[in-house]
Amino acid sequence: MKVSKGSYESEISRSITQWEKDFLGRGSVSVKTDILRDLIIVELQGILTPAEYTVCETKEGMLNIKKTRSELVESGIGDLKGMILTITGEEVKSFHTDISSRTGERVMVFKLFNNLEEKLSK
Repeated sequence: MKVSKGSYESEISRSITQWEKDFLGRGSVSVKTDILRDLIIVELQGILTPAEYTVCETKEGMLNIKKTRSELVESGIGDLKGMILTITGEEVKSFHTDISSRTGERVMVFKLFNNLEEKLSK
């Protein structure tokens, strides 16, 4: 049976939410995943805590929060790449992430070796 693009996107969202809870101690408020060509784009809402928003009011505080949060996610990159491989059967070529200190959103981009969207449309 062929697995749909939407099923993959939903499973990735669920898995990343669970990873956040297990690895970071808390999950985001909402997660949306999109597969576009050889990219998996994950948008996470509600990442920052109220205390982190307060710290982000200064430039130094914002840079510290962004750096710390980035290091936390990067330290779990092996788990994230393994999760993508398990769900999609595709290996991750590179990983990029950033967080907005203003909105509390995080974007994760997984660049794959192959065009997953094309593979799923066949």
